[in-house]
Amino acid sequence: MTTQVLFIRHGETDWNRVKRIQGHIDIPLSAHGALQAAQLGARLAREGRLDAVYTSDLLRAQQTARPFADALGLELRLSEGLRERQYGAFQGHDSDEISEKFPAEYVEWQTRDPGFTPPGGESLRVFYHRVIHAMEPIIAAHPGGRIASVAHGGVLDCIFRFANKLTLDAPRNWPLLNCSLNVVDYDGGHATVVSWGDVAHLATDTADDSLRKTA
Repeated sequence: MTTQVLFIRHGETDWNRVKRIQGHIDIPLSAHGALQAAQLGARLAREGRLDAVYTSDLLRAQQTARPFADALGLELRLSEGLRERQYGAFQGHDSDEISEKFPAEYVEWQTRDPGFTPPGGESLRVFYHRVIHAMEPIIAAHPGGRIASVAHGGVLDCIFRFANKLTLDAPRNWPLLNCSLNVVDYDGGHATVVSWGDVAHLATDTADDSLRKTA
């Protein structure tokens, strides 16, 4: 029985705009991000049926989910497993700062080695398995349902790779846009992308470069 998930990346933050890695740092939406969340909320309220709303427990994800959850009379179900990757000492810095402060680690990071762990952080491999396993009980709880999962760019990247059977070190050529809708069908342990990177509800373009690291 197919379960449909609307994966949503949180709205824009001030740190997204300047390409500063957030990871587990609890940064709120910017004023523009709050507007994006309102526009998303209006669209999902018009479209109607959702059976549940799951969200990362980080504030920027909750703030993105709140408008449409309230409009549809649904509570937010928080999941720590849907958090962004833990970037450890990289958090709070942009790429230039990381290359200056952690030159050796920066070079290794750029190779996209799935086993590389930022100082005090989480490897891509560990992060990927965390995300995929976090979704398993959510899918199981809603057979035949239609649910929303509001999370982060890295989480969406994991989902896209899982659905398309892509390796973790494969170059990325798909967008991970702020406040985008990304629809995936789950059936029998398999996932199929129905649509990806839909931002038709947004009045203005997203500020993030869709193919750069923005957590």
